[in-house]
Amino acid sequence: MSVLRSRENARVRRWRKLAADAYARRSEARAIIDGAHLVAACLDAGVAPVTLLVSEAALENREIIELSRRAGTPPMVLSEQVFRAIADAETPAGIAAEIRLPVARQALETAPGCVFLEGIQDAGNVGAILRSAAAFGLRHAVLGRGCADPWSPKVLRAGMGAHFALQISAAADLAAELQRFGGRAACTVPRGGTTLAAADLRGRIGWIFGSEGQGVSEALAKRAPLHISIPMSRQTESLNVAAAAAICFYEQARQISTSADRS
Repeated sequence: MSVLRSRENARVRRWRKLAADAYARRSEARAIIDGAHLVAACLDAGVAPVTLLVSEAALENREIIELSRRAGTPPMVLSEQVFRAIADAETPAGIAAEIRLPVARQALETAPGCVFLEGIQDAGNVGAILRSAAAFGLRHAVLGRGCADPWSPKVLRAGMGAHFALQISAAADLAAELQRFGGRAACTVPRGGTTLAAADLRGRIGWIFGSEGQGVSEALAKRAPLHISIPMSRQTESLNVAAAAAICFYEQARQISTSADRS
């Protein structure tokens, strides 16, 4: 059995760069996913890995053996030291994969719903929003300038496989993408908006969420006819953006489900 043991190997250097460098991921349209859960989600979505990477120490792990079988291609075996140089996690699970970034399967103009992110820099927040969007039935996400790279290791970990249930794109001009989407735009405001339960969230909604400190920019908020406030204690100034997004997605899913039951 051949085992890659040099961190200076050209393939290893490239995988390290894909794991660490957003520019490399964009230019090659490739990414590294790390961990059994993400590899399983990738395979469940029908995305075939370009290369499956397995650490030498994990070769006897039953779960990893099964994932290797499902991938349908022999894994590239790496020494523990080399695998740790590629994996971003503090305690690597022993399996990773190079993948092609998924190509959009549905045009934004016909998407039933979408989430637009403006300047959200925290990788955990971006990943959590994507995870909630997928959980509550949204299938499109557009990330504007200043957002954390959705295919970075930290966003991927926080997303917990949601990336493979969503069509994710980046845009320099969110306003133009909102116009292309064509549905009703909605954004949250701390006070003075329509209360969440009173808002009609059926139909094609484009949710806009802004940066952790500034929220949605004034220019983009003006393009949203629906301003929503989430009722909360007066002692609380605001919610974390990922928590606010999850609450909004849940209420929209609840309204759609209730409407379908009545019909």
